[in-house]
Amino acid sequence: MHVYLTGGTGFVGSYVLRALIEAGHTARCLVRNADARLAVEDREKVERVKGDVTRPKSLAGTMRGCDAVIHLVGIIEEQPARGVTFERIHWEGAAHVIDEAKASGIERFVLMSANGAREDGVSAYQTTKWKAEQYLGKAAFPHAVVFRPSLVFGDPGPDGAEDFATRLARTLVKPFPILPVFGDGKIPMQPISVEEVASAFVQALTRRVAAGQTYVAVGKEVYTYAEILDVIARALGLSPKPKLPQPIWLVRPVLHTVGRLGLSPITPDQFEMLIEGNTGDPTALYRDFDLTYRPFTPEHLAYLKLRV
Repeated sequence: MHVYLTGGTGFVGSYVLRALIEAGHTARCLVRNADARLAVEDREKVERVKGDVTRPKSLAGTMRGCDAVIHLVGIIEEQPARGVTFERIHWEGAAHVIDEAKASGIERFVLMSANGAREDGVSAYQTTKWKAEQYLGKAAFPHAVVFRPSLVFGDPGPDGAEDFATRLARTLVKPFPILPVFGDGKIPMQPISVEEVASAFVQALTRRVAAGQTYVAVGKEVYTYAEILDVIARALGLSPKPKLPQPIWLVRPVLHTVGRLGLSPITPDQFEMLIEGNTGDPTALYRDFDLTYRPFTPEHLAYLKLRV
């Protein structure tokens, strides 16, 4: 297949691009910058086309000759002054890509959503992902698949966007002797490796069982937030550090104030999503796709020593 890939320069996108080529597909990558760096630079297998998901006219005709679309574009933090918002990127951007795919006669579409996406989500991140899912459903592609990943970990490379483990290692675990944790530190999470996510996306293009399905993409094991910090510490070659519980009722108003001023390493949206936990049932994911499970262990986080 010749696959149209958005978000191919990002963390997950770089792995998806490599997985596509390894599976024998070719790719056409949508990039905003014509000189953007791609994980695969083989011109016989990877081409690039310039465009922006927020500008539908820039997408016109760019999907001709493609057999499928994998849409990955997303943000984790808004920058309203630059017009970068969840509404504009997650919802409107996805709708523009879906509309162009329909106009181009494409029948296969794979969408990256987010675990926790729902109409009454605790953040605009979740509700705009939900709106994109609903729009995709109404588009009625013969073969459409939605993935809702949880926390995705993996080596971002020397120039890549940080995964959540690298960010925590750099901003919290390595520099501080005592680690503040929200509540009692027992917020449940189910990290999944980027290799598994990328493999599932590519397999979903051709697996009949996946058509029309929405998959919760989470790992097989649940970790508390405190345990995640300990695993990251061990991956850095450190001993687990003492934790200082922070009452959620006290942290919320402070963080919502400083977060909106850009003075906090975590935004109010990220805080609300964090404290509700990030888990799910991985049964369908591991049943329908051939994935090599990578648990969230120091061995699979060895890249942190190189990146932090």
